[in-house]
Amino acid sequence: MDRRRFFSAGASAALMGLADSRASAGDRADIAKTHFDAAAVKALRDRIRPIAADEYRARQENARRLMKENGLDAVFVEGGTTLSYFTGLHWWLSERLFAMVLPQRGEPFFIAPKFEEGRAREKLGSEVKVYTWEEHEKPIERIRQGLQDRGLLTAKLGIEETTRYYAVEQLQQRLSTLTLSSATPVTAGCRGMKSPHEIELMQVANDITAQVYRQVQRELREGMSETELGGIISARYAEFGVEGDALVLFGEASAYPHGLTRDVALKDGDVVLIDGGCKVEGYGSDITRTMAFGKPSAKMQRVFEIVRGAQDAGLKAARPGVAAEKVDAAARSYIADHGYGPGYTYFTHRLGHGIGMDGHEWYYLVGGNTRALAPGNLFSNEPGIYIVGEFGIRTEDEMLITDDGARLLLPQAKSLQEIF
Repeated sequence: MDRRRFFSAGASAALMGLADSRASAGDRADIAKTHFDAAAVKALRDRIRPIAADEYRARQENARRLMKENGLDAVFVEGGTTLSYFTGLHWWLSERLFAMVLPQRGEPFFIAPKFEEGRAREKLGSEVKVYTWEEHEKPIERIRQGLQDRGLLTAKLGIEETTRYYAVEQLQQRLSTLTLSSATPVTAGCRGMKSPHEIELMQVANDITAQVYRQVQRELREGMSETELGGIISARYAEFGVEGDALVLFGEASAYPHGLTRDVALKDGDVVLIDGGCKVEGYGSDITRTMAFGKPSAKMQRVFEIVRGAQDAGLKAARPGVAAEKVDAAARSYIADHGYGPGYTYFTHRLGHGIGMDGHEWYYLVGGNTRALAPGNLFSNEPGIYIVGEFGIRTEDEMLITDDGARLLLPQAKSLQEIF
């Protein structure tokens, strides 16, 4: 669960009219209005193209190449994002095991509860091999059968990193002839390199987010709660036909990167920090903007300028072949050199994370990560300065590694008033 989804229940409550009691019936009715030009909405939506079957096949073939490079015979993937990435099948975890085994040679096979086979085949088709198990049976026996049918009972099997312990334990205990290893070099190796199609879907998600942020900046009013604004943001995303949400922090709460547990009301002179995004065909945006409600203090403006400079420093440092930790170090050093150091004293988190189908995914811009950046990697670039008892300022954009450097998917914030 990422930080925005942690707050999504509150945002949903606001959408249902359960927000701060100061919101009038007229305020709640305003949530349902249309706030964007219909032609602009259509133009954005017309750019959305679903992932096609041939791209899923190409992803599986890329995984096979990486399996060969890493000495794996197959990978085991439970329901979740990685399964969706390779197949387009959206199947989330439950107590009933649903999984895919993708061999280095040959087609994937699936293990499913018998009563779920029809639902699985709706997406997978009739030609795919699905080994089913009844409620009283053990799915590990179907895994054994699938591996045996392919001569893989002594295979080196890569385990996708989100696989639950009980499934791994069953593989270890009941299929002891297998050698289990991490599948992360394969799964992260695939998902960490974005295709042009993936980048375009994320660009659309970013463009929608920019439109939503510009609009909600105009809707700020004194006395509204963080939860109420979160609900408005979700409603604005819905006007584009997408699901989106945001972490909203007012005033002193913004000094805590993920906020406080209590809901804060907006007052004149506060900073407003919005960290959110939306999903387009499963691909997300993750954008933070900090703005002033009323006139910002000189200190707020100065801190914003330092944070913006740190984002520039990270962007300048990011290019193919550079270690991920060097990008974090460039931004962190800039902040420290301007009086807000050392280390994590005021800039309390890493510079960035990979983003794609998950809000946080491989790889990470953080000290100690020596992995070299490569074209197609896409990260958040999100420096911040957090002064407890006063305010925090963070600016976040998605940063694509290109053949000769890096670029952001959106225009940077220019000030605490001009957010793009």
